[in-house]
Amino acid sequence: MDVDADRSTARMSPWRFVVWFGTVSLLADVVYEGARSITGPLLASLGASALLVGVVTGAGEAAALGLRLVFGPLADRTGRFWGLTIGGYALTVASVPLLGIAGVLWAACALVIAERVGKAVRSPAKDTLLSHAAAATGRGRGFAVHEALDQIGALAGPLLVAGVLALTGNAYGPALGVLAVPGIAVLLVLVRLRARVPSPRDYEPEARAAAPEPGAGRLPRAFWTYAAFTAVTTSGFAPFGVLSFHLVERHLLSAAWVPVLYAAAMAVDAVAALATGWLYDRIGPRVLVALPVLTAGVAALAFTGTVAVAAAGSLVWGAAMGIQESTLRATVADLVPAGRRATAYGLFAGAVGAGSLVGGALTGGLYGYSIPLLVTVVVAVQVLAVALLAALRATRR
Repeated sequence: MDVDADRSTARMSPWRFVVWFGTVSLLADVVYEGARSITGPLLASLGASALLVGVVTGAGEAAALGLRLVFGPLADRTGRFWGLTIGGYALTVASVPLLGIAGVLWAACALVIAERVGKAVRSPAKDTLLSHAAAATGRGRGFAVHEALDQIGALAGPLLVAGVLALTGNAYGPALGVLAVPGIAVLLVLVRLRARVPSPRDYEPEARAAAPEPGAGRLPRAFWTYAAFTAVTTSGFAPFGVLSFHLVERHLLSAAWVPVLYAAAMAVDAVAALATGWLYDRIGPRVLVALPVLTAGVAALAFTGTVAVAAAGSLVWGAAMGIQESTLRATVADLVPAGRRATAYGLFAGAVGAGSLVGGALTGGLYGYSIPLLVTVVVAVQVLAVALLAALRATRR
């Protein structure tokens, strides 16, 4: 590959692009991860039950993932990867400060979902832009470094929210209102990055040489098996909203300490992303067997009545999120050619979104009925996920 030619065309090296794109995600995560860290307690303060918290947070994740079925193909058809990326971030950073002043339950629920819709708008286009640069850096490492930077923001956001909550006596409005500042910074950096690198596709020689017709060709069979695996494993994954509901309602932690635990989970997320990204570039998708194991561990640990064990379950949740947000995305880029990649990301995320909706409703519903049954069902689902991962290896061979 002619690296110098690529740099001249893109006006930025692949690694610098990955780092700057990671900086955008860092700032955005300060905004929306800060908000997500208190979603459960905030909704509970407005009268929500455990089931409603599970359904709303699960529906939010389903929207963030399922609507990519629309915005993935749209990105491939129109080629407006930057426009969709910037528009999606704008919706997210506008929704969070408004959540802080929503005084009624239905409005707060709508804004929680709206913030996630912003993620749906931007993610297929954003992941496609990143995949081009990661082709030059190593897919596992490129996505892992991006995720690690992302998680610095995911660590800082909850800590910022926790600090404001402590200073204001658990007032949610100021805690979410302060997140407007990094939100504005997100949009400024994105506009600057777009001016410097208008066509990240130039980083990937195979993408430049591909047929110019967008959306041409069928998705490979291995991709569909992979989408089924991710849908199944996430259908047993409890949203943090349910975990935080348990921690506060069982008086294991105060609302002010929940964002601190969430920040620690995000630190574990970053470490897990780097570790599995490094392993992925060496041993391939076999590293993904860790995901069902960790997901089962979340259910077994996080819903106990002991503070230390429940907190450990939240940290395991962070490790599973690190794999979901980095290595799972890197694998899609290796399975699907560039001309169909945004569509594949949309379809892949739609399958995961369906799993997330099931996971939120399943864990929220079973939590109020029987925690031992919750753990048993989640473990059984993860056994099925491991079987699908084995089928993926057979399909690829």
